[in-house]
Amino acid sequence: MYWTGVCGCCGALRPRYKRLVDNIFPEDPEDGLVKANMEKLTFYALSAPEKLDRIGAYLSERLSRDVARHRYGYVCIAMEALDQLLMACHCQSINLFVESFLKMVRKLLEADKPNLQILGTNSFVKFANIEEDTPSYHRSYDFFVSRFSEMCHSTYEDPDIHKTALILLYPSQFSSTSIPLLSSPNPSRSPSPLQTAEKERERESPAELTERCFRELLGRAAYGNIKNAITPVLTHLDNHSLWEGKTFAVRCFKIIMYSIQSQHSHLVIQQLLGHLDANSKNSAMVRAGIVEVLLEAAAIAASGSVGPTVLEVFNTLLRHLRLSVDYELTGSYESCSNVGARIIKEHEERKLQEAVIRTIGSFANTLPTYQRSEVMLFIMGKIPVPGMHPVLQGSRMIQVMLLKSLLQVTTGFQTTNMLTALPTSFLDPLLAFTLLEDAEIRLLVLEILLSLIDRHDNWPKFSSISIFSDISVLKLRVDKCSRQDNLFMKKHSQQLYRHIFLACKEDSSTQPHFEALYALLALISVELANEEVVVDLIRLALALQDLALANEETLPAYNRCAVLALSAAYLNLISQLTTVPAFCQHVQEVIEMRQKEVPFFLPEDVFVENPRSNFSGDVLFLQSKITGVLGGSGYNTDRLATPYIPQLTDEDRLSKRKSVGETISLQVEVESRNSPEKEERTPAEEITFETLKNAIVDSVGMEEQERERRRQVVEKFQKAPFEEIAAHCGARATLLQSKLNQIFEITIRPPPSPSGTIGPGYGQTQSRSVPVYEMKFPDLCVY
Repeated sequence: MYWTGVCGCCGALRPRYKRLVDNIFPEDPEDGLVKANMEKLTFYALSAPEKLDRIGAYLSERLSRDVARHRYGYVCIAMEALDQLLMACHCQSINLFVESFLKMVRKLLEADKPNLQILGTNSFVKFANIEEDTPSYHRSYDFFVSRFSEMCHSTYEDPDIHKTALILLYPSQFSSTSIPLLSSPNPSRSPSPLQTAEKERERESPAELTERCFRELLGRAAYGNIKNAITPVLTHLDNHSLWEGKTFAVRCFKIIMYSIQSQHSHLVIQQLLGHLDANSKNSAMVRAGIVEVLLEAAAIAASGSVGPTVLEVFNTLLRHLRLSVDYELTGSYESCSNVGARIIKEHEERKLQEAVIRTIGSFANTLPTYQRSEVMLFIMGKIPVPGMHPVLQGSRMIQVMLLKSLLQVTTGFQTTNMLTALPTSFLDPLLAFTLLEDAEIRLLVLEILLSLIDRHDNWPKFSSISIFSDISVLKLRVDKCSRQDNLFMKKHSQQLYRHIFLACKEDSSTQPHFEALYALLALISVELANEEVVVDLIRLALALQDLALANEETLPAYNRCAVLALSAAYLNLISQLTTVPAFCQHVQEVIEMRQKEVPFFLPEDVFVENPRSNFSGDVLFLQSKITGVLGGSGYNTDRLATPYIPQLTDEDRLSKRKSVGETISLQVEVESRNSPEKEERTPAEEITFETLKNAIVDSVGMEEQERERRRQVVEKFQKAPFEEIAAHCGARATLLQSKLNQIFEITIRPPPSPSGTIGPGYGQTQSRSVPVYEMKFPDLCVY
């Protein structure tokens, strides 16, 4: 006890590091740190680094005592000394000193005084900018992240204190690993703005300085730290409902995308996609906000990399598009049996769907051609194709939404090889939609085809059906048809012609449909046409004219006039593209005659309802005359001499049927039309104005009668007993089989019998057909 008391009372016997620490404190705290003694302490710490941890522990002991005694002047001096030692010492022993330093910072942050909190935060910021040689994994910063997050939401009556707190603390809430991030130096960057925050805080607003700090933090983030940097941002936006406004969330992620290294962009996008999945049952406005942020992030990531998991990105977006449709149909985010289910708002889901579709297009624009082709096939595989997928609830809405997404992907898509852009696995299911009764779906398909075929931005020049006296004003960009284009048309041309023809027969088509069909014909002529294709297209245009004049077609008056106008506009275009003077002259003469007598057969007057005068053959394009003039110019017109008639396939029957009743109705309708009792139709060459007027003007009554007949047939098969329907179908099947047997007996003759004849009796011989497997062949004939 004696020696202990002597050591405690005699300062000369105290350890040197304690005496050096005591000497930096003046008698009056207002005098501040004794700089000369501080230099001695620093020199001693550098000379004997093993004493640094003891110096830190002793300073920590003094600071704790001064805080408890409310001697805040000495507290500030102690922290200043700690800061100087921390900045000056860079030896391996600093890790031991840091523990004492962090303990003191924690003590200050736990205090109720805002000035002490700011003091501790200042020291923490200086410590965060120290570049350590080796990372220290044993440290824990959980307390500081939690405390800084609490302080970010604190309010002070003094505006200066509040401003200072925001400047220093707000950036800390964005990352739970801010220290390891900042301890990874980036030599290509300028010194951290945090080092001069105190000097500039009076000149910069809190928002400006916070943004600078945030950018610095993200700029130092390595590959493995991106997730740790983004997760607190997502949490902050969730906790404060900042997705719905979208402005703040978009700005935050713009800062993130421009601050991080470009090769890390796909990591941010993946986190956003995962966050979207986590909020799949949240309100539509929240999901729409996340999708809008994705849209902006994708646009910025275009200069970097979206990552290797491209299809996963589209799969996530398409899944949420499907979920939104399901929510809209069910009216709830939960199952229908859930009493507490939240009721959705349809217009909010529609906004979300539009945002998802725009985002899909934005992602697609960042991809190279080959990846975009894969995405097109991927989306097509998700669409319920008529006749290939079961009809589910909401299939029509899903078809529309996915086709809109596909249209976004194809917009601006240009390729030199149409075979790769429109493979059979993509083109066949796409064209199947052109045969649906849904007008919106048909129009979307036509627009997708136009986007893919238009490789020289000629589509806008054909956006409306017009008669051009000189197409040079369009300034079309026309290249010679390549070998790949020729192969594509050789493989798919007849399929395209057939669907164009059948699309013109749809009575629900409106002006946009005919404009799209005209643009499709024009783009095929400009982008993919060789001499054979030109002849086929002219043949198709003449077939459309015959379609509009055919009495057996129950097309409305407007559709007939629109088809005639479409045919006229296209023949005017193709005649000038072929540069055959006689062809151009014939087309121009017919157009001039129509302008005088039947202007409603031209695009400019297609909406005229009442014909003004009779018409003759002069207002029709003559196949014989066109064949002659083209043949004289070297074209092979053998195909043109044969009228174009598309062949119906199983695809047509599958695409338009929606129920058993409609299927049976169609069968009965075909039977009735083909029955011998059906009255004879007027031959096409005997058509007069009166017959055309009756077909166009009086077709309304015929349509009503046809609709009523179909309704009765459908009602019969929907309400009649099963036995009656089965008996009716069985009788028709038996009748059909008997007719087939008669045809076979007439057309098929038995081959001569190699085994001779057989006498059936009555002294006569009858030839018997022997099956091939019973025939006896000589050995030399057997291989």
